[in-house]
Formats: sequence, C-alpha cells, structure tokens
Amino acid sequence: MDGYRVNIKVYEGPLDLLLYLIKRNEMKIYDIPIAEITDQYVLYLDLMQMLNLEMAGDFLVLASQLMEIKSRMLLPPEEEEKEEGPDPRAELVQKLLEYSSYRDAAELLAERDILNRDVFARKFIADEVKGLDGDEVVIEANLFDLLTAFKEVMERASYKGIHEIDREDISVADRINEIMGILSSEEKVSFASLFPQGVRRIVIIVTFLAILELIRLKLVRAFQKEYYGEIWLHATEKARAGVTFTEADLNVYR
Repeated sequence: MDGYRVNIKVYEGPLDLLLYLIKRNEMKIYDIPIAEITDQYVLYLDLMQMLNLEMAGDFLVLASQLMEIKSRMLLPPEEEEKEEGPDPRAELVQKLLEYSSYRDAAELLAERDILNRDVFARKFIADEVKGLDGDEVVIEANLFDLLTAFKEVMERASYKGIHEIDREDISVADRINEIMGILSSEEKVSFASLFPQGVRRIVIIVTFLAILELIRLKLVRAFQKEYYGEIWLHATEKARAGVTFTEADLNVYR
C-alpha cells in the first residue's frame, strides 16, 4: 500500500470541510468555538494525509489561519486593549457565510431543468441506484461523511487494542473485487458491515481506499437516509456489468 494515492475527482475544499464540521456538531456559525473546530479540522487533515488522499494546498492554508485565530483568542489581552475590539473570527465567519450562500445557490441551480431536459438531483439519484424505494429520501454521502465513518471504525479498532500479527498483504484491487462480489448478491450493504470486529488496521485502511476508488470509478454510490446517518453502498448499472480489477487496472483508470 506504500505510495498508493487516491485522487478524488469531485473537489470538496477546506471551507466545505469547515462548514461540514460546524453543521455536524450543531455549532453557531456566528460564535464558532475556535479551539474545538480547529482541533477537529486538523484531525480530518491528518486522516486525509494518512490515507494519502490528494489534497489542495488550500486545506493547509486554512489550517494555519485557524491556528492563528485560536492563538489570538487564547492570549490574554494587553492592558490597553482590554476594551472589546474586533472578534478575531469575524473575517472567517464572513467568508463562511458568503461561501455557503454561493454554494447553496449553485446547488439550487443544479436542481433546475438543464437545456429543457428533466434533470433533477433527486430523480437522478433514484433512477441511478437500484433497490431504493421510489418514495425513500436519500442523501448522497460526501467525502467528509465517508471520512467520519472511517474515523469511527478506526477509533473502535484502536479501543479494542487489535494486534497485527498476520503480515499477509492485501491490495486495494483485491478488496475492490471482494466488495464487488458482495454487491453482486446484495442490493445494498452498509458501510460498517465491510469492517467486521477484529479486522486488522491495514485491512480497514485498504477497505476504505477501495470504497473511495469504487466511488471515483462510478461503480458504487454512497447514500444516507438522513444527514449524518448510517452510510449505505449501492452498485451502479456500470458495476452490474461485471468488472474485475488488478493493481495495473487501477493505475490505468487514474
């Protein structure tokens, strides 16, 4: 697995991650607990770097800005500055509000008719994924939803104190084929079910990379029935044609 890199084509930037963490933790955007949000943001960056995910430099720039704001808020004010001055978070809050409004507007436009074709996000999801009730509301999981689920699996594994004695190698291609085999007989599988209790840490990491690859290759889509809920994986029509992968194949697809 050394040197293995996953390139996620759908770009979700640093402000997306910050907004995700604020909403998931039910924080007030006008009163962000900067120490807590900084620690969480850096944790997700560490996860992305551990997994060798390609990450724009903007993520690190925002991390340094958060740390600077955190340090400014932790320092005691000078005697002559004790009168209330500008909030160190003000510029960040304004940037988040502006970005959020632009993003919401873009998502709204994406749901409208395009060139007189009935192309709607909800309809597209329902038609693309087999095995879903037509009346069932589904929410497509994003990269940060998947990273959160991965983090929870890793935390459970660490808590149980798993010892890695067996050094047998497992490749991303092997795990992709195993997951595809499971999805060939099941209309959907839960994300958590692919990480049984007692599984080795290396298998957890490789399994997660395999899931990301399957999503990138449009062979699998990840959904939730509610925001921040359990993640389910569904095979797409492309996957049902039957595909077998080797490591060489994955390099070609990049």
